[in-house]
Amino acid sequence: MTTGASVMEDDIDSAGAVVPTLHRRISSAFDVFDHESNHTVDVREIGTIIRSLGCFPTEAELHDIIAEIEEEEASGFIRFEKFLPVMTKILMDNQFRPIPEDLLLQAFEVLDEQKNGHLEPKELTKYLTQEGEPFSQEEMDEMLSAALDPDKQLVFYRVC
Repeated sequence: MTTGASVMEDDIDSAGAVVPTLHRRISSAFDVFDHESNHTVDVREIGTIIRSLGCFPTEAELHDIIAEIEEEEASGFIRFEKFLPVMTKILMDNQFRPIPEDLLLQAFEVLDEQKNGHLEPKELTKYLTQEGEPFSQEEMDEMLSAALDPDKQLVFYRVC
């Protein structure tokens, strides 16, 4: 029989093992962008680092995170010591999880009025640059370079 106290001790032990592992993951992701090896990264890289750790905040949420970890006098750089505790909490709290695949599929189906299983690049660009939280042209170009079928010049969201 397990007592309440031993269950709590087990939780503390497992959290104690999780935190060092998270710190290593965060440090590794941060280090990729620490080009000067001085424990700082360009503030513009923070979104990429956070996404590489499996978190997908909106641009507004990303700005809030940056505001929390940025120095009082904005330098354009983020220090690892400020980033680590904030990112650890985000990961421990499972914040900014990716949208489930079935919801993404539903979103594409709504945009695909003919239900063809694909979208025209021009149509997708219109939706993603003019609605909701708009993509920049650079983001669209990057996304289309990966998603566009080179032969049919279509973006397939459903396997045919």
